[in-house]
Amino acid sequence: MENYVITIARGFGSGGKAIGTKLAEELGIPCYERQLIDMASEYSGINKQLFAEVDEKLRGSYAMKHLMKIPYTYVVEPSDKDFTSDINLFNIQSEIIRELAASESFVVIGKCADYILKDMPNVISVYVEAPEKDCIATVMDRMQVSESRAKELVHKTDRYRSDYYKYYTRGKDWKDPVNYDLTLNSSKVGWDNCVTLIKDYLKIKLGQ
Repeated sequence: MENYVITIARGFGSGGKAIGTKLAEELGIPCYERQLIDMASEYSGINKQLFAEVDEKLRGSYAMKHLMKIPYTYVVEPSDKDFTSDINLFNIQSEIIRELAASESFVVIGKCADYILKDMPNVISVYVEAPEKDCIATVMDRMQVSESRAKELVHKTDRYRSDYYKYYTRGKDWKDPVNYDLTLNSSKVGWDNCVTLIKDYLKIKLGQ
């Protein structure tokens, strides 16, 4: 298979982003995360700040959004009143991810990419997690914040990522291992070994 995609879902502080970045470097392919916001803005003409506001989070009440309607799966026209809605912003970004997956190899961090690309055979989906105490320690070290602030950030970030995933995947649990090819405990395995394991699995699944 000429091209492939590795999706990385991750708990905050688990090292998933660092693992994905290093993996992409060792494979010689791009790693997309915040870059997708710029791509989506350029593609649609919508201010990138709007994409940043809904980056793996829901604006407003999740419960109200959940009751409002099931997310549609197509990009609406600029003339439509929902053109800058959360759902359309998600679908614009999803369309870019699918177009990229059809033409190049890359690693993508978050963005419900495992779900967006679930029907494509050239995709490996990975979930990276670690015990809460280790995630808190990582956030304290990397963000230079107190233990209480780090704990707050871990809980808050994981909660909004989980709500975002549940909403756009029609009720799926973000942490359910069944959603992924691999679920890795980065504390037990080590970040570098996570990279090695994913590369080994890439060879097994896709023969790369």
